[in-house]
Amino acid sequence: MTVRRVGRVPAILVAISAVVAMAWVVPPPQLRILPLGDSITGAPGCWRAELWHRLRERGHTAIDFVGTRTGGSCGTTYDRDHAGYSGFRATVIARENLLPSWLATARPDVVLIHLGTNDLWHGVGTEAVLAAYGKLVEQIRAHNPVTRILLAQIIPMAPRGCASCGQRVVALNRAIPGWAAARSTARSPIVVVDQWTGFDPAADTNDGVHPVDSGFRKIAARWFPAVAAALATPVTSPR
Repeated sequence: MTVRRVGRVPAILVAISAVVAMAWVVPPPQLRILPLGDSITGAPGCWRAELWHRLRERGHTAIDFVGTRTGGSCGTTYDRDHAGYSGFRATVIARENLLPSWLATARPDVVLIHLGTNDLWHGVGTEAVLAAYGKLVEQIRAHNPVTRILLAQIIPMAPRGCASCGQRVVALNRAIPGWAAARSTARSPIVVVDQWTGFDPAADTNDGVHPVDSGFRKIAARWFPAVAAALATPVTSPR
C-alpha cells in the first residue's frame, strides 16, 4: 500500500503543477487600433483589409481594429471597425469636438490618422490643418496619455477641377515632420508615416483622390512597419 502511494505522488504533483501553471497563463492584451480619417479610410477603405491580413500573416494576431463604424467588404473577411467618415475634414472634426465621443467608444492604444484631403480640396491651408491636428492630438492624449499616434503624410491627389490641390498636399506633407517632432513625447510618440512617396493618383485612384486596389496595397504597405513597431511596445493603456 505504501509503495503504491509513493509511486502515485509524482504523477499527482505533476497534474497539480500543470493546473497551477495553466491558471497563471494570461493571453497578451489585444492592441486596439483606430483607423481615423475620411473616405480614404472608410469607404471602402480596403487598405484596412490589406493591413489586417498583412499583420496577421506575419504573426501579429493580438490586434483589434476599433472605431465607431463598420464597413468595407473588400472581398475578404477581416476586422472592419474604423472611424473613417466620407467628406469629413480635420478642421471640422476638431472644431465640432467630434473625436472625444469616438475615442470613448473605441478606446484605442494606437491611432492611425490620414486626414486633410477634404480640407485641402476645399481650399483650407496648411496652418489650419496643422492646428486641427494639434487639437485632435490633445484630445487623444486626454483620453489616454500613452496613445501611440501614427500620422500620415497624406496620399497625393489630382481631382478634376482643382489644379492647385496637388501642391497643397505637397505643402502640408512638407510641414508634417517638423510639426510632429515638436509635439511627439516619450509617453505618446507621434510617428510620421509617408503615404505620399510612390503613390500615383493617375494609376492608384479612380478619380484623382480615392484609391483603387493598387493604391490600397501601397497604403497598407506604408502603414505596416509603423504598426508592427507599435505592436512591439507593451500595451499600457487603461482597460
